[in-house]
Amino acid sequence: MGCLFGTILCHMATHSALSAGSKPPWSNRALGFVPTPPEIVAFMTALATPPPNTAVRVLEPACADARFLTAFLQNYGDHHRFVGVEIHAPTVATTKPHLHPAIKLIQADFLLWDTDERFDVIIGNPPYGIVGDASHYPIHLLKERKAEYKRRTATWKGKYNLYGAFIEKAVRLLQPRGKLVLIVPTTWLVLDDFALLRNFLAERGRVEVFYVGRVFPKVNVSAVVLRFTANGQGLALYDLADGTWRSVGSDSSIHPDVEKSVYRGELIRFETPMWLAFEQAGVPLGELVHIHFAARSPEFRKSGLVRTVPQPNDVPVLTGRNLKARQIDYETCYSGWWMRREDAPQLRRFYAQPHLVVGHTKGTRLVCAVDWRGYPWREEYHLIPREGVQIDWTALERYLSSEPIQEYLQKLYRDFTPHLTKTMLERAPVPPKSVFR
Repeated sequence: MGCLFGTILCHMATHSALSAGSKPPWSNRALGFVPTPPEIVAFMTALATPPPNTAVRVLEPACADARFLTAFLQNYGDHHRFVGVEIHAPTVATTKPHLHPAIKLIQADFLLWDTDERFDVIIGNPPYGIVGDASHYPIHLLKERKAEYKRRTATWKGKYNLYGAFIEKAVRLLQPRGKLVLIVPTTWLVLDDFALLRNFLAERGRVEVFYVGRVFPKVNVSAVVLRFTANGQGLALYDLADGTWRSVGSDSSIHPDVEKSVYRGELIRFETPMWLAFEQAGVPLGELVHIHFAARSPEFRKSGLVRTVPQPNDVPVLTGRNLKARQIDYETCYSGWWMRREDAPQLRRFYAQPHLVVGHTKGTRLVCAVDWRGYPWREEYHLIPREGVQIDWTALERYLSSEPIQEYLQKLYRDFTPHLTKTMLERAPVPPKSVFR
């Protein structure tokens, strides 16, 4: 959705700094390049409408060729002050000659940029990705700056994602009653890593979230447009994933699906009265069981207990591919490792006892089965009864696989995350009489 060096190629081609068919120098997908659809730019610009007859200060972070600023200028006039911040010096040099004279471009790392200026409107598409060195962390080029990013970012938690730091920094640069309009992934709505960010936003203004779904071609990321108004209050959540946003000139003609006059930083979900009642009618699963995660690959490697060629009586180390709804494939070795089943408790004690295994890589669908054999697992959630709780595993397996639970998860969480999270699982309601022994 974002680009390491800015949001790019997201407005009308007539104002492009590039010749037709040419490839921008910052387009390497390894740097996170994903262009913003022009229709989304138009929608966001409408959400950022300034007061009439007023000159405002407009900022676009990670701006690349300043397409959001250009769209704002075209819609609302060139009498405003326009500032774009872009980390990539070659992009700044390429873009400057083609911009409207009213737009000022600054070459800087937005997260480390110091300014005393405050803005009435901040709009754009920040970069997203996790800064790190591991192969699954997509932003390697900024790893030397990570410590400084964390020092300057009060909401940094866990692995965090760079777009969260952009949201915080942008909020701090707003004028009182200023508006922030950013398109970002949906994950901040529910992931624990963004708990501090949600609290930060709740304490400082009104949070409006426009769920637009997967609007980026060939990119498997679900998105929301966040509009934050400094010093306001409350929360509004709009469901526009059916494409409604395409025909909305402003937000005056749409109504929120969820609205709270007071918002305190809790998860942002599509909480209809029906599904809240469904949730409140049961006991949260997390009050009945401890939810553990399986031993990870490094633990298996260091244990000295696994081998790539099976010996007699070895069993395969199971993965999520072995897990189906109410069924476990005990025979296929997708992990490439075998070990003695009696050694499995050395990695996780609960492997030795029958318990429920729940998939965490199945989207927001709850896929579970009872592991009656006590095999070693390299992945998935493992549910162990809390002290004093006696559970009918077959009944719980059947209930958690039921369509009402699947619909509950889908309606509240949509495709906000690619994985079922521990928090979602903990909150799943269970009618206690149906699963207690």
